[in-house]
This record gives sequence, structure tokens and C-alpha cells, in this order.
Amino acid sequence: MDRSALLRAMVLSGLPSTGWALLRRVDPLAATRAAGSLVLPAERRHVPLVAAGLTAHLALSVGWAVVLEAALPARRRVAWGAVAGLAIAALDLGIAHTSPAPRFAPVSELPLWPQVADHVAFGGLIGFGGR
Repeated sequence: MDRSALLRAMVLSGLPSTGWALLRRVDPLAATRAAGSLVLPAERRHVPLVAAGLTAHLALSVGWAVVLEAALPARRRVAWGAVAGLAIAALDLGIAHTSPAPRFAPVSELPLWPQVADHVAFGGLIGFGGR
């Protein structure tokens, strides 16, 4: 696995939703806490939710990066990575937005399109890393 591509993707792929939150003047850590609520559904404190969200983000990023590294073709990796990111968004966010489970509520309450953009950016950035 290209560790530099993973690091780049993990750091930079959150820029769309973070930028959107800052432009809208809402809490840019809301998405991180929402991810944390998937791991700690009964937790309400800020710091544990952020820590759990970062941990969940790390685990999911590594998992998807391994899948993408193995699946992306040698040519047009950025474009295919972005398309794969869109598919991952459909899966991840589709589950969150259709599940009746309360643990998904904080994710489904976030604006959808910035989250989709994060996923697309992640896939493209993994593809940018090359083989």
C-alpha cells in the first residue's frame, strides 16, 4: 500500500466538508463527532466522540485504501479512484441515510453533498498515489 497516498487522502479528503462547514459557519468537527457516534452511540461528550471519530476514520480509510490499491487499474487511476469514491459514498452514506438505527442519525443529519465530495476526493487521492 502506498502510505504517502493514504496519508494524503486521509488528511486532504475532508477538505470539501470542512470547507463547506466553515463557509456555512457551522461546526467543522460535526462530521468527526458523527463518525464517533457510530463507534460510541451513547456518548455525548465532545472529546471522546472526536477521538472515536478519528479512530473510525483511520480504520475505514486504511480498509478502503487497501481495496482501492488492489482494484484500481494502472491507467487513469485518479479518475477511477474518484468513481470508486463515489461508489463508496453510495454504500457508506446510503447505509447511514436509510438505516433506522439511532447510531446513524448524526451522520444522516449532516449535509449529504459535502460528504459525497469527501469520498470522491478520497478515492481520487488514493488513485493519485499510483502503484
